[in-house]
Amino acid sequence: MRVIAATNRDLKKSVDLGEFRADLYYRLNVFPITVPPLRERKDDIPLLASAFASRFATKIGRAINPLSEASVRRLKAYDWPGNVRELENIIERAVITSQDGNVNLDRALPESYSAEISSDGARLEEPSKIRTVQELREQERANIILALESCGWRVAGANGAARLLGMNPSTLNSRIRALGIERRR
Repeated sequence: MRVIAATNRDLKKSVDLGEFRADLYYRLNVFPITVPPLRERKDDIPLLASAFASRFATKIGRAINPLSEASVRRLKAYDWPGNVRELENIIERAVITSQDGNVNLDRALPESYSAEISSDGARLEEPSKIRTVQELREQERANIILALESCGWRVAGANGAARLLGMNPSTLNSRIRALGIERRR
């Protein structure tokens, strides 16, 4: 017999604290698979959200447009304390309240979060908030993507994103590679 178990607790820590039986831990810990939380896998959000939107739209018999870039940015900006289940619930709510085939994130995302974001998906935070390296990286990535989209993905030249961002085109190309930015077709 094989047992497949999942938990959001650190069982090794629980064993060390005497809160979980050591013998049971070693029986369950044959082939551990650790999945990072959704907030650490932001690039998975568009694929998951699209799959959930398609499934719920089919379930309720409604046609849904693909997620817009602004919607994707808004979803990526959220921290997802409830992980993939929360994303699934929010997308279901967004499909149910959709209008003209567009998911309605305004009514689906938590109120406290919706009040903190602008229409383009950027967070409206107080300037004194200290940001983590990951938050700064995500902000830089979103800003570069926004600049590239507004310039038709042209990097250099008079109408290029580098000029818009006030940086050298080779520097922008380097940042695009470092941040893993790719043009979606």
